[in-house]
Amino acid sequence: MDEVRPINGPAAAPGLASIFPPGLQAIYGECRRLYPDQANPLQVTAIVKYWLGGPDPLDYISMYRNVGCAAQDVQEHWHYISFGLSDLYGDNRVHEFTGQEGPSGFGFELTFRLKREVGETAPPTWPAELMQGLARYVFQSENTFCSGDHISWHSPLDNSESRIQHMLLTEDPQISPVHTPFGLVNFLQIVGVCTEELQAAQQWNGQGILELLRGVHVAGGPWLITDMRRGETMFDIDPHLQQERVDQGIETEGSNLSGVSAKCVWDDLSRPSEDEEDSRSICIGSQPRRLSEKDTEQIREALRKGLEFNTKAALPPINSQKQGHDRPQSRKDSLESESSAAIIPHELVRTRQLESVHLKFNQESGTLLPLCLRGRLLHGRHFTYKSINGDTAITFVSTGVEGAFATEEHPYAAHGPWLQILLTEEFVEQMLGDLSELNTREETKLPKEYSWPEKKLKISVLPDSVFDNPLQ
Repeated sequence: MDEVRPINGPAAAPGLASIFPPGLQAIYGECRRLYPDQANPLQVTAIVKYWLGGPDPLDYISMYRNVGCAAQDVQEHWHYISFGLSDLYGDNRVHEFTGQEGPSGFGFELTFRLKREVGETAPPTWPAELMQGLARYVFQSENTFCSGDHISWHSPLDNSESRIQHMLLTEDPQISPVHTPFGLVNFLQIVGVCTEELQAAQQWNGQGILELLRGVHVAGGPWLITDMRRGETMFDIDPHLQQERVDQGIETEGSNLSGVSAKCVWDDLSRPSEDEEDSRSICIGSQPRRLSEKDTEQIREALRKGLEFNTKAALPPINSQKQGHDRPQSRKDSLESESSAAIIPHELVRTRQLESVHLKFNQESGTLLPLCLRGRLLHGRHFTYKSINGDTAITFVSTGVEGAFATEEHPYAAHGPWLQILLTEEFVEQMLGDLSELNTREETKLPKEYSWPEKKLKISVLPDSVFDNPLQ
């Protein structure tokens, strides 16, 4: 539970700065530099701190009134700044202290800029809960965010009827990185976007879309201020120019989205071999062996340089009983198994060549197939779907991708629950034509099946309920 109150700390009483935690003091110092006339802003604070068993990882969220900058066409807005994703205390109560040279805690804090409505005298507090939700995801998954990342939220950010239902992340235009006694802290700004803008970021890249939004005043402007009352997308405002720039970017650069967390499974349709355990299907409801450490690292690399694709359902609240707060767990990357002790050593898992496979995706994952083919494989790259419901992973690779265990001679290969599919350029072009309806913004009637018998490949796009209720 949070409460709103004025800051009562070093920002208001510099003489007491020495008794304040150094990490907190360092960020307060940057806030004072930016807002010297607002030493005592309103602040949302967790009543029970996370390190005492509370549900909210962010200890504080400060809210400032920013007058904008008329010379740069920046409108007046509210500026929210979080405290807690970085190490505020340096005593291992939340984050493991790893020294001054690396990142502090997760290495970043979140900010948000919300357009100030006429007559508004105090900042709305809903952005604080949004930031807490994102912080819960970071603490739960231990995935960090980067500039250019996008977050698929599927709901108006303020629970209204707004079209602003998703987020992009970028560097805050005003707050400089802060060197604290516990490491470096960067500041990532949340930017609210419409569905069409999120899809464009997925198909091309987040940085490209952010740059386009900076050039459209009502869509964010130079400082990317979120306007929850915005009714038009940047494509509505300038339909030809914006879409042309996105299409050109995809054509020349491809997509930098190298992997997504998704609802997906795969089945081996090949005839079972005598080794039943080694040839079983990986399907919903089964208990496949866990990804090996080497496999995990290879897929992790596929996602590390890309953008995580998360739905609101994939941002679970922290289960405070899952891990204690007395001693923080060491950081892990996005695809590390929760039960690493169950991982089968890499050398004990045999790579299997499969004759025929059946891929199953929910609608949201299925709509990314054209992006996977056009934006990635046709540019000589790879694309990974990592199941949010288990260790299953599906990686599409083009010919020439290094490190693949799928080959042109054996295009379907599995290593435990990880499937690789190698597609030639000719087959990719054929699939793009057959899957063209997935590229539209209209809802596709489900279930939908696509089959290429000569390639022994089948793809099904199924309702979410199939994945959410595996026994049905």
